[in-house]
Amino acid sequence: MTNQTFRILDCALIPIATGEKAQNLREFRDLLKKIHSGSIYYHFWGGLLHPHFDDPEFQNDFAVWASRDLHDPKLAEQLSIIDPNIYKNVEDLRNEVVEIIEERLSESDHVPWVKAGHEFDFIRSQIVIFDTGISYSDPEELIVSIPGMSLGSIFFHFIDARRRTQESKNDFSVWLKGFGDRYSGLVEDLDAIDPYFTTLNELRQEIHRVYSNSLKKASNGKSA
Repeated sequence: MTNQTFRILDCALIPIATGEKAQNLREFRDLLKKIHSGSIYYHFWGGLLHPHFDDPEFQNDFAVWASRDLHDPKLAEQLSIIDPNIYKNVEDLRNEVVEIIEERLSESDHVPWVKAGHEFDFIRSQIVIFDTGISYSDPEELIVSIPGMSLGSIFFHFIDARRRTQESKNDFSVWLKGFGDRYSGLVEDLDAIDPYFTTLNELRQEIHRVYSNSLKKASNGKSA
């Protein structure tokens, strides 16, 4: 992606079994410390592309397991409010989860176990990228494409971009910065969107709303 052209890409997350399973909270803690970083990423962000309809109140798989299988509502709540968007990288996010688990272990005299068949199965993912063949050189033309973007495109450009770009920003903002200060207000508004506690469909709508409103303000400013 260059400063002049925005290529719309699509993606899919392919789940890959790690073979690592935890039957109790201590095993879970120990595996968390060493599991592939892609597994941490998948269990926090993968649910956006593969929603869990049985536990819609929880955004990440760790909280779902704590609630449904460990039957620990306190731990589930602590894990559910973690916003991975605020952490600089996956390792910082991993450390936060481990710290919460260790604190919970220290509060009990026994280690919580789950029944056979209810172990936490660590999965990591491989991202597969598709070129849609669509590109834009004018930021004001891109606006018409946003409502029709696939959820995979929204995930790739607004969420996965944060681990790919040097600035840890979404692809829209990185591209718009290439035009100097012309779209600085739009960049600020896009950067202020938290993509986690939502659905990809709602995120797409919010990106379009922010994009439209910002360009209208800029246009009104020019005509005033």
